[in-house]
Amino acid sequence: GVASGGTGGSTPDAPGLGAGDGAASTIVNGLRYDTSTATGSVEDAPNGLQLGMSAKVTGPVNADFTRGIARWVESAADLRGPVTSADFGQRSFVALGTNVTTDDATVWADASGIEAIQAGQTLQVWGLPSAPGVLRATRIEMRPGSAPILTGTIQNLDIIRRTFSLGGAVVDYSRAAPEGMLDGQWLASGTVVRVRADISAAGAPLVAIRLQWWYPVPRAEQAIAQIAGIVTEFSGLGSLRVLGIPVDASAAQITGGQAGAIGNGVKVEVGGVVIGGVLHASTLKMRHVPGTGGPGSFDLTGTIGAFRSPADFRVRGQPVNASASATAFVNGQAADLRNGALVGILGSPVVNGL
Repeated sequence: GVASGGTGGSTPDAPGLGAGDGAASTIVNGLRYDTSTATGSVEDAPNGLQLGMSAKVTGPVNADFTRGIARWVESAADLRGPVTSADFGQRSFVALGTNVTTDDATVWADASGIEAIQAGQTLQVWGLPSAPGVLRATRIEMRPGSAPILTGTIQNLDIIRRTFSLGGAVVDYSRAAPEGMLDGQWLASGTVVRVRADISAAGAPLVAIRLQWWYPVPRAEQAIAQIAGIVTEFSGLGSLRVLGIPVDASAAQITGGQAGAIGNGVKVEVGGVVIGGVLHASTLKMRHVPGTGGPGSFDLTGTIGAFRSPADFRVRGQPVNASASATAFVNGQAADLRNGALVGILGSPVVNGL
């Protein structure tokens, strides 16, 4: 996903891309935004921005990418379609020709995990595009059959037939006017796009009715941005890509793990400044290493509502269970939980929405 860049409240706005890993105002990539004056657009989510939804937040942030002021917030589902197969061992499934992978931080909104996925089910997924044809899921919801959504990297672009490939799916964009064009130049192989399509027959191309540039990050000189995504095209800390964006992390402060573990398939958050078309990262946080795991906690701040017991209450609409024996209470105890109490909560995982 994306979060916003800037330093302090007086700097130019810049984008931040990522998945929501908390709620207080809005938390994206661990960066806490004040959203009291923000406007924006949240699609495919009638209850607004929820944990795990990929999002772009624009507004100034401080130098260490911990706090910001949101001017604009946008989010939309990245995939919606029927499951054709699932691989429980790899914790992945295939839908609309895209291999959807999961990790410890994937939010399961109404399912118990990958083992609950069945062929033919329609899922709605928010996630981070990885290599072509691969999407790392950050939130998964069950949905009734409905119009397809697909996000991925354009390949095999044919401007005569007006088709391209996203993973194993062929997209016909002859009926779709591209949205968010930058000087009319962005539709090209290697661009990450979101397609909203008509329901089509099995094996037929997806007929796009909307074609969107997926959360574009400004490439202007000295633009500041924070992005979260999966490392691709890794050839060293000085040369890698995240969300298709060239990154030089050779001078970055690295947290969340050892620098030697960084490579293709690792989920990271990077923040820095664009120089010569490359995001020169000042910070890099490792969030998940395949086969090793990584931090997958979520952060909630707000007042308690719908309180029934320490095992059953809500904060900002999010169901919470704080009854586990390992739950640590600070400045109070379980008996102090009640409707209207202001709390800060750190926890994981999110399974069956809890």
